[in-house]
Amino acid sequence: MINRRSLITTSAAVAAVPVAASAQDAAPAGGPQPGLARAASPEGVISVEVEANNDGFVSYSVSRLGRRIIAPSRLGFLLTDARKLERAVGILDQTVTSHDDTWEQPWGERRFIRNRYNELRIQLQERWGDMRRMDVVFRLYDDGLGFRYEFPQQENLKTVNIGAELTEFAVADAGTAWWLPAFEYNRAEYLYNRTDIDSVGVSQTPLTMRLEDGTHLSIHEAALVDYSGMNLRRVEGGKFRAMLTPGLTSAAVVREAPFHTPWRTLQIADQAGGLVESSLILNLNEPNKLGDVSWFKPMKYIGIWWDMHLDTRSWNSGPKHGATTDYTLRHIDFAAEHGFGGVLVEGWNVGWDGEWFGTGWNYSFTQPYPDFDIERVAAHARRKGVEIVGHHETGGNAFFYEQQLDAAFAQMQRFGWHTVKTGYVADAGGARVADGHGGSALAWHEGQHMARHHLHVVETAAKYEVAVNAHEPIKDTGLRRTYPNTISREGARGMEYAAWGQPANPPEHEPNLVFTRLLAGPMDYTPGIFGMQTRVPEGVATTWAKQLALYVVIYSPIQMAADLLENYEKNPAPFQFIKDVAVDWEDTRALNGEVGDFVTIARKDRNSDEWFLGSITDERPRVLTAPLGFLDPGRRYRAEIYADAPGANYTDNREAIDISTREVASTDVLTLRLAPGGGQAIRFVPLGRARR
Repeated sequence: MINRRSLITTSAAVAAVPVAASAQDAAPAGGPQPGLARAASPEGVISVEVEANNDGFVSYSVSRLGRRIIAPSRLGFLLTDARKLERAVGILDQTVTSHDDTWEQPWGERRFIRNRYNELRIQLQERWGDMRRMDVVFRLYDDGLGFRYEFPQQENLKTVNIGAELTEFAVADAGTAWWLPAFEYNRAEYLYNRTDIDSVGVSQTPLTMRLEDGTHLSIHEAALVDYSGMNLRRVEGGKFRAMLTPGLTSAAVVREAPFHTPWRTLQIADQAGGLVESSLILNLNEPNKLGDVSWFKPMKYIGIWWDMHLDTRSWNSGPKHGATTDYTLRHIDFAAEHGFGGVLVEGWNVGWDGEWFGTGWNYSFTQPYPDFDIERVAAHARRKGVEIVGHHETGGNAFFYEQQLDAAFAQMQRFGWHTVKTGYVADAGGARVADGHGGSALAWHEGQHMARHHLHVVETAAKYEVAVNAHEPIKDTGLRRTYPNTISREGARGMEYAAWGQPANPPEHEPNLVFTRLLAGPMDYTPGIFGMQTRVPEGVATTWAKQLALYVVIYSPIQMAADLLENYEKNPAPFQFIKDVAVDWEDTRALNGEVGDFVTIARKDRNSDEWFLGSITDERPRVLTAPLGFLDPGRRYRAEIYADAPGANYTDNREAIDISTREVASTDVLTLRLAPGGGQAIRFVPLGRARR
């Protein structure tokens, strides 16, 4: 790790100065009053104006390069046990501070991230009555902003029972939106809707939009801690209002002051690729609280998983049981031979027999099935230099899982296993949490209680040097900066839908994910399928080249080679790219892209001078250009190209792939020919260097 202090160029401790440029803007002394507050990002790209009007309503608006992006939008709360915090409010004080430093990720899409912003803090107070106080803090970056509410300690508002958050986002222009429906039974595992902005219903976040002038906008949140997840309900035209995930009572959130909410975020860019390159979500999270996490190594892994989705093996015990000792040992040997760091084993532990979906009462996270010799497996994996990726499916029963956390992670630590895949398979609203009275109650997957649970799992896992890859999770909001053992998660339709989905994932699905779900953080998408005929008639709706490109396009510090071992053994040539591709990156560039249509991403390996490129398309064939200016000037590279062969397509010629090499330099421009549903993957190796 680098010395973080050495990279600080402007301290966050800059003296506070008034925002207002005139006496008219400044809040008068002597108490809260109507007024204006204004601030801009460091280069003046993004600006915000906050107004407390004569009726005491507070609103904000956002502009980019002088063009209004968010029209005046109200702020405030409905409380379940007191008068709402929305009207009769005035500005008590306002200050601006500046901050500029650069920090290092222990792993990530890029190694160094600059955190440069101007912060506007507005102290609000009721003008009569209880005189309750609330600050609103805006952090303005040149690629967007975040804002949050802060409740100071005060006599008249000790316990804050939030029934609804009234935060609005009034999108000022028409355009197109890509969104997932909220509060549906299957959580986030839906195909994206593409509609006009004024046709969105109730959406999960991130909600991504392209305005009529070409500006791209994504609304999400950062640092979701001890609070309910935010959804967005369109109320009229392009105006959206925050809609918190319900709690166990009439209050969605119950907190003791002082506290602050998560950040409400707006990422804004000229091009879709600018959203991909933004680090705003991470920057709005607190720095690393865990210290040295070098015990987790980004890696590729294989596993006993795809078999079950194909229904050739089972999670439960019996003649089809997948997690047997012998089958696991075969996977360990394969992983060691081909350079994979881990083996995922699902169904190893008792509890899968009978009804487990949405129940989870029978699971043990330490006791294996009789045909899985865990001690023998652990010893063999250790000799081979391979880790077992632990699997803890809870059936959504967080309450029961928490009772076994320490024992489960202690066992993993004893075996030297540093990664666990957790699961919460239950219908939305069917997760089980502690009710605060010694019992349990049903809760939403993204409610306040589950936010507490997921953080508790991460903190407990860290004590035992275990990293967490959560499936059926709470949304990603950048907490991996604060807790770097939060390595990946699902939170969208993954590759398993290509095995049994009704329908399966269409070709546009992955180009949608890049500009929506993946703006929130890494996804364990489990690519690398070569056996294209599955349980659904359409099979896997990609080409082989696209499957390879997904390793670059869809970021995760752990990447699965998800197919059956025999499909890799039969196809060593394309399998070579999966073996070669890196998982931890020094830098990331979005070379081109349009939401839901296509994208090309280049990434530099953190541990070598190699670059990798992935390009994917939807159902349309495309010819794209890829300037290689990201390569080192004056240096020659061997480009190892895995491209769709002539005639390849995602319906009946998926396996057609051309593998070739050529010499290139930074001055070259490659032409990428993508088949319908296809892609292209390239490894750039500096000449004179041996293969890894």
